Amino acid sequence: MKNKKELKAVCFGEVLWDVFPTHKKIGGAPLNVALRMNSLGINTTMISRIGEDLDGDEILSFLKEQNVSPDSIQVGQDYKTGVVNVMINEKGNASYDIMYPSSWDKIALTNEMIKKVSESDVFIFGSLICRDEISRSTLYALLEKAKYKVLDANLRAPYYTSEVLIELMSKADFIKLNDEELWEISRKLNSPYNSFEQNIKFIAEKTNSNQVCVTKGAFGAVLYTNNKFYYNSGYFIKVVDTVGAGDSFLATLTVRLLKGKSPQKSLNYACAVGALVAGHEGANPKISDAEIKKYMMLTEKNSKK
Repeated sequence: MKNKKELKAVCFGEVLWDVFPTHKKIGGAPLNVALRMNSLGINTTMISRIGEDLDGDEILSFLKEQNVSPDSIQVGQDYKTGVVNVMINEKGNASYDIMYPSSWDKIALTNEMIKKVSESDVFIFGSLICRDEISRSTLYALLEKAKYKVLDANLRAPYYTSEVLIELMSKADFIKLNDEELWEISRKLNSPYNSFEQNIKFIAEKTNSNQVCVTKGAFGAVLYTNNKFYYNSGYFIKVVDTVGAGDSFLATLTVRLLKGKSPQKSLNYACAVGALVAGHEGANPKISDAEIKKYMMLTEKNSKK
């Protein structure tokens, strides 16, 4: 991918409130990705839908504060702004109860959206948005216009089918999975393999995707690109909660690769960002480049002792 002066990105999907036992925060995987990309200096548009309610108003205000344009966020009266009840276990891992239907299930296609996607360098979308036919049909139309398509396979039972998931992967240039999703999708595609690498290659070939990345939680990630594997074994962090860590990882990795950084350096930097997010509360903590580099340097230094 060519290095350009100003990169443009579009993220498509859910914007919502993550409701924790003691508080609530604005989230949604595509929005988390958009916020991190924006913080990395990428001109990022978020396409979604909210309700005409207080929760929706607060999301619009939040986007303006974060310098993310709210112009492509539709507002409707028929459905409420999305809410997800988040439960955190003793290890900091999250489980989710996603309210259905919500406004983001009903994103209607517009000419403005088509223009935004056509002009962007990268189009990032998740599988959860396909749980409703209206947003799914809008997504499929936009995928026809996108130059470079990044899929975040966000498997949330019961909100996906094998057929839709395989179709989305076949449309993507880059697929991001976690390790559990890798095994689940491999089984659905009837993979004959048992090893991590063989299944990644199997999925890449089966879906005709050029790049596949699999995150492994505290144990880093594996990136497969141009028929070669790159590895990062993870950075130690005391986990506060894992919400949004994978989203920040994906945003960072995408930006670094788009800017022409090497796959290995891109993967290392993205793993460090993901770890730092997991070490903070909430999905979108502010993290500076200096903080990331210092953390990487200290971690690598300690690992050599």
